[in-house]
Amino acid sequence: MQQHAKRWLYLVHRWAGVVLCAFFAMWFFSGVVMMYVGYPKLTATERLEHLAPLRGASIALEPADALRAAEMEGQPLADLRLAAASGGRAVYLVQPEGAPKRRPATVVDATTGEVLRGVDAAWAMATAQAFAGASENALRHLGTLDEDAFTHSRALDAHRPLHHVALGDAAGTEVYISGTTGEVVRDATRSERGWNYVGAWIHWLYPFRGNVFDGWWADIVNWLSIAGIVLTLTGTVVGVLRWRFTRRYKSGSRSPYRGFMMRWHHVFGLLFAAATLTWIFSGLMSMNPWKVFDSGAPALRSHAMHGGPLRLPAQAASVQALLAAASPNTRELRWVRHAGHTLVLAASPTGAPAVRDAATAQPHTPDPAELQAAAARLLPDPVAHTELLHGYDLHYYSRAAHTMTGGGDNKPLPVLRVVFADAPATWVHIDPHTGAVLDKSDNHRRASRWLFALLHSWDWGPLLAHRPLWDALLIVLSLGGLVLSATGVVVGWRRLVRPWRGSVQIARSHAK
Repeated sequence: MQQHAKRWLYLVHRWAGVVLCAFFAMWFFSGVVMMYVGYPKLTATERLEHLAPLRGASIALEPADALRAAEMEGQPLADLRLAAASGGRAVYLVQPEGAPKRRPATVVDATTGEVLRGVDAAWAMATAQAFAGASENALRHLGTLDEDAFTHSRALDAHRPLHHVALGDAAGTEVYISGTTGEVVRDATRSERGWNYVGAWIHWLYPFRGNVFDGWWADIVNWLSIAGIVLTLTGTVVGVLRWRFTRRYKSGSRSPYRGFMMRWHHVFGLLFAAATLTWIFSGLMSMNPWKVFDSGAPALRSHAMHGGPLRLPAQAASVQALLAAASPNTRELRWVRHAGHTLVLAASPTGAPAVRDAATAQPHTPDPAELQAAAARLLPDPVAHTELLHGYDLHYYSRAAHTMTGGGDNKPLPVLRVVFADAPATWVHIDPHTGAVLDKSDNHRRASRWLFALLHSWDWGPLLAHRPLWDALLIVLSLGGLVLSATGVVVGWRRLVRPWRGSVQIARSHAK
């Protein structure tokens, strides 16, 4: 019975390896690439850097006029922005409260009051020219598309179809422009695109996205990962069973395999089994398979904290007054409702946004006690405690912009952490500079932090602080896993080819 079980163990590992070792090799190689070149994204800083300063722009309309033109006067708002972001001109981008998440913003020309609809090629080219700046390079409109290798993100759904424009610069930059608002929503240089084909694109199995396999993409990733876990576990057991720890085989080796490839596969399997299992398991966790990290906790009561949705004050400060009080480098004004105050955030490419009162244009600094009292209204449960973090920790931290978890979310310091005494143990992080809720986590999401992000990226603060130790450690482990996988590919290939060659030789001998 024991021998029968061993035989099945060997067979499962052998034939699962024939199929999966190629995927393992691809994941290890592409993972190293992703350490330095991430999936293309337009970060908040990049977006602001490529917008023209608002001071001096042609702005004839006040926000109330723009809302009137958009037929949203008096309505509660989810978002209201002013920036030279569409077609090279200043526009208001308006999102009503309660609109579907993927509904595009309404675009109102800040000079004429015209509501802009249907982004055509000329409009997209004007946006691209503004993004490129004072450049004499010849821009090329490459057409429109719904989705390609670099635009799989569901965050772009409200902007499809996308206009694809090549800027003709030395970096070979291509930009994707919203077909609904005319904004640049993604950029990718030639280097980013090239490395992504051997990096994030294959690592996330994106060849299965945007085609007939799209509906099964998540299941493909999940089940390949599960099969990979089985392969790694069975391989570890087989490797330990076949290794002689106390005595040697007749060959003098502790491994029974005489062939070079098989022996190295055995040795590297024992050395790097733990790292391989960790990465395959955490890769599965990255998919939140079957929503295991969804706690079902109620949403935060944002309106209760902020005193209702965003509405313009009856006597709102003029745009010119707001710009006069802000930095000359201001690229965007954003009206928000935070902790009972209607504010305007004046954003520039550098530093935190300046915070102004939307009625007076005067600087606004949230009162700490008032902010904590407002935060307590986010949930019906009591607050267990609050703390002001002046440094990053395991659950609130920043990563480089090119990484999977970096570049998209603003992670300012200091930050207020509010810990609630509810069943899911909710934590909320609030920016004390603006009063904005930055993120929410509960015990399920913190489990995801441990089982996915930490195990997959090894983004532990002290380790990241001692680069290139982090780089060296991950590269060595990845190369070990790559050798393990590559030798498995060779062994598996030989296993498949040997019977075929034998049958060919038999057929030839019969033919003679």
